[in-house]
Amino acid sequence: MKLLRRGDSDNSDKRDVEVIESTAETTSAATGTGAATPGKGRPTPRRRDAEAKRRGPVAPAPLTTKEARARRKATRGSKEERKIAAAERRADSADRRARMLAGEDKYLLPRDKGPVRAYVRDIVDSRRNLVGLFMPLALILILAMFLSPVIQSYVTLGMLVMMLFMAGEGYFLGRMINRRVRERFPDSVDGGFKLGWYAFVRASQIRKMRAPKPRVGPGDAV
Repeated sequence: MKLLRRGDSDNSDKRDVEVIESTAETTSAATGTGAATPGKGRPTPRRRDAEAKRRGPVAPAPLTTKEARARRKATRGSKEERKIAAAERRADSADRRARMLAGEDKYLLPRDKGPVRAYVRDIVDSRRNLVGLFMPLALILILAMFLSPVIQSYVTLGMLVMMLFMAGEGYFLGRMINRRVRERFPDSVDGGFKLGWYAFVRASQIRKMRAPKPRVGPGDAV
């Protein structure tokens, strides 16, 4: 049996301490806690400050009304350039309106977009609707207010009778529109009172004032 001497025991303890210290240093280096990461020495700039720096220096605010007017004039350009820009805007607006009246779906109002609404417009435009007399009768009622009370009473009575007929026609028109839409577009979620009201409003307008313009004439098959 080999016995350890006092010197050998001391050396063994020293080696154990060295191994433990070496292991601790390796672990600290792996985890990044042994040494502090040096900073970049300046704060991170804000996003708006960085964007402003890229755009360049901003002109100072005008100090007087005259200076502000001169700056606006310089920004707008010359008189001829403004005339050309205005003419281009008018031409673009006229083109968009013409396309809207022609029924191009891209230029229609949200309420008129889609094949279902186009089909409803065609149904209404192919009929001669009693509801279409609403605006002319309203104009007659306004003119009758300047006549004698007796004529006013007759006109008012006639208007009430016509309104009853128009309400009845609007009800049956809405039901017919919803039925035909369900047959043509069985998967459509557009229907009910909203679709019937859309048909009623178009039917109450004078034919030449309807927008988009009618694609079919009275009596045409749809």
